[in-house]
Amino acid sequence: MADINSLDFKTFLANATNDIFDTMLSMKIEVFDVSSNAISEKDRIVGSVGFAGEVIGCMNIHVGYTFAKTIAGAMLGEEPTNIEEEGVLDVVGELSNMIGGDVKSRLCDAGLMCSLSIPTTTSGSDFTIETQGWFRHERLAIRSDQHVAIIEVYVKFNNSN
Repeated sequence: MADINSLDFKTFLANATNDIFDTMLSMKIEVFDVSSNAISEKDRIVGSVGFAGEVIGCMNIHVGYTFAKTIAGAMLGEEPTNIEEEGVLDVVGELSNMIGGDVKSRLCDAGLMCSLSIPTTTSGSDFTIETQGWFRHERLAIRSDQHVAIIEVYVKFNNSN
């Protein structure tokens, strides 16, 4: 079984996100480190999935609403302006599911068996996502044209096992 410290979560996130945006969305992205909230748009959506098993944790993607509509348009093959809010939320949830699924596979490959929850989304303009007490927290940002999204993962050993 691997030590959580030895896993390169930033590379996992960067590779998974690059692959998904390229393959599923036909969008090129730039990955970069971020230390603060780089999303300038007030309205945003957060897609999340959780991990449970030998390790527990979560993976979140924070996306401004305009970028989320662009992503939804690319995934659904429609003009972003034609997509209703429910469709945008579904696409951001599915995006978190795909990225989180890749991270889960990497954890299992390292001998840290876990399962993935169903995706959830939170949207609005005046909220925070607080996560505390995690052993590892990694975050990075992606940019496509002028749009930015933040992807983060939180993990720790499950002490109840």
